[in-house]
Amino acid sequence: MAPPPTSQQKSPSPSQPSGKSEVTDLKLQLRQLAGSCAPGADDSRRELFKKVISFMTVGVDVSAAFSEMVMCSATSDVVLKKMCYLYVCNYARSNPDLALLTINFLQKDCRDQDPMIRGLALRSLCSLRVANLVEYLVSPLTSGLRDSSSYVRMVAAIGVLKLYHISSSTCLDSDFPAMLKTFMLNDPDAQVVANCLSSLQEIWSLEAGNSEEVSREREALLSKQVVYYLLNRIREFNEWAQCLVLELASKYIPSDNNEIFDIMNLLEDRLQHANSAVVLATIKVFLYLTMSMTDVHQQVYERIKAPLLTLVSSGSTEQSHAVLGHLHLLVMRAPMLFSSDYKHFYCQYSEPSYVKKLKLEMLTAIANESNTYEIVTELCEYVASVDIPISRESIRAIGKIALQQYDVNAIVDRLLQFLEMEKDYVTAETLVLVKDLLRKYPQWSHDCIAVVGNISSKNVQEPKGKAALIWMLGEYSNDMLDAPYILEGLVENWEEEHAPEVRLHLLTAAMKCFFKRPPEAQKALGAALAAGLADSNQDVRDRALFYYRLLQSDVSVAERVVNPPKQAVSVFADTQSNEIKDRIFDEFNSLSVLYQKPAYMFTDKEHRGPFEFAEELGSLSLGASTEETVMPVQSYEANDNDLLLSTSEKEDSGGPINNDSAYSAPNYDAPTPLVSLVDTKVQSEADLLDLVLPTTTPSKVSSAFDDLLGLGAPSLPAPTLKLNPKAVLDPSGFQRKWGQLTTSLSKEFSVNPQGVAALVVPQSLLRHMQGHSIQCIASGGQPPNLKFFFFAQTDGESSPHPFFLVECLINTSSAKAQIKIKAEDPSLSEPFSALFQSALSALSPF
Repeated sequence: MAPPPTSQQKSPSPSQPSGKSEVTDLKLQLRQLAGSCAPGADDSRRELFKKVISFMTVGVDVSAAFSEMVMCSATSDVVLKKMCYLYVCNYARSNPDLALLTINFLQKDCRDQDPMIRGLALRSLCSLRVANLVEYLVSPLTSGLRDSSSYVRMVAAIGVLKLYHISSSTCLDSDFPAMLKTFMLNDPDAQVVANCLSSLQEIWSLEAGNSEEVSREREALLSKQVVYYLLNRIREFNEWAQCLVLELASKYIPSDNNEIFDIMNLLEDRLQHANSAVVLATIKVFLYLTMSMTDVHQQVYERIKAPLLTLVSSGSTEQSHAVLGHLHLLVMRAPMLFSSDYKHFYCQYSEPSYVKKLKLEMLTAIANESNTYEIVTELCEYVASVDIPISRESIRAIGKIALQQYDVNAIVDRLLQFLEMEKDYVTAETLVLVKDLLRKYPQWSHDCIAVVGNISSKNVQEPKGKAALIWMLGEYSNDMLDAPYILEGLVENWEEEHAPEVRLHLLTAAMKCFFKRPPEAQKALGAALAAGLADSNQDVRDRALFYYRLLQSDVSVAERVVNPPKQAVSVFADTQSNEIKDRIFDEFNSLSVLYQKPAYMFTDKEHRGPFEFAEELGSLSLGASTEETVMPVQSYEANDNDLLLSTSEKEDSGGPINNDSAYSAPNYDAPTPLVSLVDTKVQSEADLLDLVLPTTTPSKVSSAFDDLLGLGAPSLPAPTLKLNPKAVLDPSGFQRKWGQLTTSLSKEFSVNPQGVAALVVPQSLLRHMQGHSIQCIASGGQPPNLKFFFFAQTDGESSPHPFFLVECLINTSSAKAQIKIKAEDPSLSEPFSALFQSALSALSPF
């Protein structure tokens, strides 16, 4: 019988990985085969290597077999070499000490007679990603760049970039960028040229702003010699390399129009390429080169229509969606040029919803007097589709065309027919659309109300549809005989309306109906106000109390506020500004086009590329990091032109929440009758109300409501300057304006010492100033001296909206700030200075 385990002997753990014993067996078998030249040894090693790789793939730690794997790598079998290199690269970074064991055999393989093994070994050597082994990479890379095999040179060109990411100083000190440039311009192999170009572009973009020499090297890539050399060889490159060259060509600035036409003639055949990426990259070159030539730019649109429409109709659905996204952008910029091709944007039954949605947006954009009837007829067919999202989008598209004043008469008739389909989602979308049409075309109220009045509110379940119906009941209660009674029934079912949107509209509709038909709407209004005051939703409760106090104060004033004279809406707010659309166009042939938003709105700061700015700003960076450097404006790249905080970051940061204004709403155990039924023969509307505040309302709550409504409190002066909270200005525009404008105001003032303490994390100042509609474009310095650059823009109905540029120096030890303001309208410098000083002084560490 075996003795029990002693303190020095460990019992097997029940949680021990099942693969541990197998790894031990693999180690023993590998050690036995190491150096063996027996027949079939390579086959045995292959099977063992496959097991090791499979264990590694499923997450089993097989690093214990590192030494044995290295010993078994002494073979001429390429398959074994590949598996061994894969294993070594996987565990080298987590085991840097063991990685040192691989240097000898990898360096030896870099001198192998077989170019395939030389290239694989060099690629693996550069993929170890161990900083301590950088010194062993320089010699193999130098030899690899001069190798007689194009495959090895191709690997070496990418290896230089890997070396740069491990140790940039070693890469630059060894003069590898200069070697890459030489081989890019002289190597006979096109793929080597492409890899050299790719590595150089990334190295110089990451090194941007470090020195004038780096700037010159980056500009050299955009020289006429380099661009023409690459364009002349473009047919030798594969699709990926062609896109790389075309991206470079899109940034080239020709000296005259002859150069533009030469480049376009040279790339004409690229528009017929089967690869959509090459076609889109070529289109980007054509569009960017002709931006300053209006007539030629329009001809480019005509020329690129056919290739894009061909790509849309051929290839996979995903490819069609990518091409459609770019076509959608062009259609939005020049809808008239595509108005005759509207049939290409008709939806097919087999297409996915995201493709159909893009096509519907394009059909809406290109609609005009000549094609509206055909487009609306097609859209009406989609309304009956079983695809509910597309049915909704089709109704919205028809409404957008009507709001553009195209064939309004026929469209209104078709919309009213949708209400007879008795489909809840169709009815809801149509009611919302009819509401918008009535706001813009009040003359159609008679026809619309005649149909809408026959719809029972019980048949409308969606909140937005019911809210639109309630709005029409209140707005056109004189034309709808049953409007007060319908509203009364809805108020009686107040608790069943779970959507606050519906209850808010119900309050307003009851008020409007009361001023038009007082005796009939009196009961509905009283019940609505009582239910609103007892509502659990803060917005509903606030509106009910606002109406209640307004009626209590002056009924005539309440009527002017709630039921003003009807005015047709001329323009509906656009969901996307022209500035945003232009920025998306600047990022053509990128994900920005598919997401329909600039890159800064969906990428993190560290992934937005280098920060390019002027030398005057020194070594400043976006946000508060002092490690990112600034690039000269001369080397400004279009796809890296925005490093402002993203919209989501602005919304998340917001302004400080003022808890002092919070209050508790009154609780009503039993609703107090707010409107008493009186003789309907009274002459004055004021006599219809018996408004008495409930005696259970606490005095503190009354005071809080008074503060909310501005009652009993001194009125504050209106702000003298209103800023645009969504102002946008890219670094290039900031630099241009900074150089053009003169300093209109300079001053020094003290800041809150407690707020200065928050500048240990400078992002706090950025978020704080954004809450006051002042954006930071660059920051830098080391405590106690910090430097920030801000900009802001006025807001309002009048235009233009001038910009303010601010240089702010903050000394954290003395709690002093110095500002220098440059304004496009110098007369506004003083009001903006007061606003800026107030915002900065309000900085708090909490």
